[in-house]
Amino acid sequence: MTTTAPELLTVPEVMTRLKVGRTKVYDLIRTRRLVSIKVDGCRRIPGDAVHAFVKRQMGDAA
Repeated sequence: MTTTAPELLTVPEVMTRLKVGRTKVYDLIRTRRLVSIKVDGCRRIPGDAVHAFVKRQMGDAA
């Protein structure tokens, strides 16, 4: 059985995907609206967390 590691995105990659600035990404992380982890001091955001955030936002807009 093989498992694949989750896709981990950098802050600039999340900025591009969400079309927002660096400050906004860190604000989403700080307010726990976007899950992130630290890898040796580098902030990483799971791709699934970005998808979940967008899905929640779309649900709130409906």
